[in-house]
Amino acid sequence: MTLCSCIIMWLTQDPFRRKVVFVVFLLFYLGILLGNLLIIVTIKTSWALGSPMYFFLFYLSFSDTCFCTCIAPRMILDALSKKTTISFNKCIIQVFSLHFFGCLEIFILILMAVCKPLHCTAIMNRRVCSLLVAGAWMGSCVHSSTQIFLALTLLFCGPNVIDYYFCDLQPLLKLACAGTYMINLLLVSNSGAICTVSFVMLMFSYVIILHCLRNHSAETRRKALSTCISHIMVVILFFVPCIFIYTRPATTFPMDKMIAVFYTIETPLLNPLIYTLRNAEVKNAVRNLCSKTLISYDKR
Repeated sequence: MTLCSCIIMWLTQDPFRRKVVFVVFLLFYLGILLGNLLIIVTIKTSWALGSPMYFFLFYLSFSDTCFCTCIAPRMILDALSKKTTISFNKCIIQVFSLHFFGCLEIFILILMAVCKPLHCTAIMNRRVCSLLVAGAWMGSCVHSSTQIFLALTLLFCGPNVIDYYFCDLQPLLKLACAGTYMINLLLVSNSGAICTVSFVMLMFSYVIILHCLRNHSAETRRKALSTCISHIMVVILFFVPCIFIYTRPATTFPMDKMIAVFYTIETPLLNPLIYTLRNAEVKNAVRNLCSKTLISYDKR
């Protein structure tokens, strides 16, 4: 038996709280769009931001925007809806999109983290960077296609209520009536392994960066340490909830919905702040872009 549609349970069923969360998440989503699109336009139009690090940052902002857009618009609209129903086909599309752009973000973060200690400006040109990003896209496609294959092999014979605010493989497993053990094992070995291994690689790269700072001046160490700490905090906020969700047996807890907010909403909001407010080159490029825009507007 296959599902024709699913009923999605929201973060809260209280009408007043739903309105409050609607306003908060709407502001968050607008902030995500504004921050990430500003970075995308700035990098695309600024000759000063032509290094490999900013090339990867362009795709990080792009993946953040798409990743959040897979979830936030429908979640915001559902906050004002009495009945939150999604067709099975749209649910599968959301699973694919969520895992594709989420995995792409992970791979881009790894490329950025590895790029820094290797002084990638000396060994990477635009062609190499493009090939690496293409590899990230291909890897993300393989990962998300695997999720869809696992979802389509599930047999459903019970209720169609998903106790989550978006479609994902873990909540769908609770609706299945048979064959979930092996699928959950494959889920852990796929999504769980990607999250865990990537988190370890990122932490190791930051250890290398901090180790390389020993021979620099105290002021340079202070600035670099401040930047690394902010990056590490965002990485922890993204990966620890992902590891908690995707590396355990097919069980869900009431707290899962709130934990998922960290990697679906908060991290895409924090990334633009981390990479703009704490980066002098990006801030200068944003100022130049704003100045050019104002001048061209005044000329009209």
